[in-house]
Amino acid sequence: MSLTIPEPFAIYVHWPFCLSKCPYCDFNSHVRHGGYDEARYVRAVAAELAANAARTPGRTVSTVFFGGGTPSLMQPSSVQAILDTIAKHWSVAPDVEVTLEANPTSVDSTRFQGYRTAGVNRVSLGVQALDDAALKELGRLHTAEEALDAVAVARSIFDRYSFDLIYARPRQTPAEWGAELKRAIAEAAEHLSLYQLTIEPETAFFNLYKSGKLIVPDEDTGRDLYDMTQEVCAAAGLPAYEISNHARPGAECRHNLVYWRGHDYVGVGPGAHGRLTVDGYRYATETEKRPETWLMRVEASGSGQIVDEKLTPGETADEYLLMGLRLAEGIDPLRFERLSGRTLDPKRVSILQGEGAVETTADGRLRVTQSGFPVLDAVVADLAA
Repeated sequence: MSLTIPEPFAIYVHWPFCLSKCPYCDFNSHVRHGGYDEARYVRAVAAELAANAARTPGRTVSTVFFGGGTPSLMQPSSVQAILDTIAKHWSVAPDVEVTLEANPTSVDSTRFQGYRTAGVNRVSLGVQALDDAALKELGRLHTAEEALDAVAVARSIFDRYSFDLIYARPRQTPAEWGAELKRAIAEAAEHLSLYQLTIEPETAFFNLYKSGKLIVPDEDTGRDLYDMTQEVCAAAGLPAYEISNHARPGAECRHNLVYWRGHDYVGVGPGAHGRLTVDGYRYATETEKRPETWLMRVEASGSGQIVDEKLTPGETADEYLLMGLRLAEGIDPLRFERLSGRTLDPKRVSILQGEGAVETTADGRLRVTQSGFPVLDAVVADLAA
């Protein structure tokens, strides 16, 4: 008798508060110098969890992710209360992965021990650079030494930890990045997230860039930096499993794989997104972004949700394509066909294969090649057309 393994099901909790707003950041993060009522926000998160649980009975939670903002500004007791609420409403897998994002400025061993006791078993640190001048330019409040101290604290308390770095920074050369990356890998046990700096609208960096005061590496240098990232990480045993994420085999972030593989996840907290299958239909959900407005909505109605849209089969399939092709493993064309009711255009696939942008694996999956990843958006647009 074979046992059916339940499909992964994730919970994302957005904690929107930060000590300062980084100039490159377009996330839903907010600085509140006058403070905020943490207990009140935690109660509101609990209310949203209850509302989502009512729509998804019988599911088993496989991963939980506290993102932000800066979730490590939360008291460990707040994290504990949220995890207790999750366990109250759903079954929780015995091997559940519980990740909390942290900034080096908000790390101390007592607080991290508290998170561990609460049930967090993986942390992701926003290091961003191992160069003090670059950290200052990125608006970070920590030094490289403080960042490495925070990594050491994480290493001493958690079996699983990861940290982020940003490359293609102003004036950065491939040689400098290669040296910095090797230093980072020496500190990373199993996972690194490496993001190429993008200038996002409505950020301080965007205004500087538009006025000519911020010069970033040109396209060719950006490509050299990307290629070096792949080579150095692969040689160190941390190949890319997703376009910006590198891990030793088996150490991938299971929560993020839920997104990229097109499984269901609940999103709670200000500005959180979710994808839920209810009565055979897939829904896209989104909550109010502004924390105070979200809080009032939840306290008035039990939910801060402002979007609850039933997706068409075509939209669901296109999302699977968009997210799945970010992964080194690629997508299952048969699953795309089941979702959309149509096959991928063989002619388009053939042309992209001829250009060396995609390939078909021995087990029939379609994936983007190493040389295709830098033009991923164009590849996805071509296949989705």
